[in-house]
Amino acid sequence: MDDFRKEVFLKVSFDGAIIGSVRAYTEQDTCFIGQLIVHPNFQNQGIGTMLMNEIERCYSSARRFELFTGEKSERNIRLYRKLGYQAFGRERITNDLTIVYMEKRV
Repeated sequence: MDDFRKEVFLKVSFDGAIIGSVRAYTEQDTCFIGQLIVHPNFQNQGIGTMLMNEIERCYSSARRFELFTGEKSERNIRLYRKLGYQAFGRERITNDLTIVYMEKRV
């Protein structure tokens, strides 16, 4: 329940079903973006870009945006780079999972 008090949640619906969402919160001057998802049947239609642009607009006073994704999530990394994000760190979680941390400074 605390997440709903401290975070902004955005969603995109189609025919009553949620097909995309993103959430974020700020600490000091950084906006932490998490869990951008788009239903596979609706990917490559600009929904992820629209959600990212809107969450950044919601936190327009932030001086920095940060997110993370799996190193093997090449499509996600490509999208984030297209939106101006750059990798600044990596963390190996398991032999099969490495997290890439990305940021965008404004």
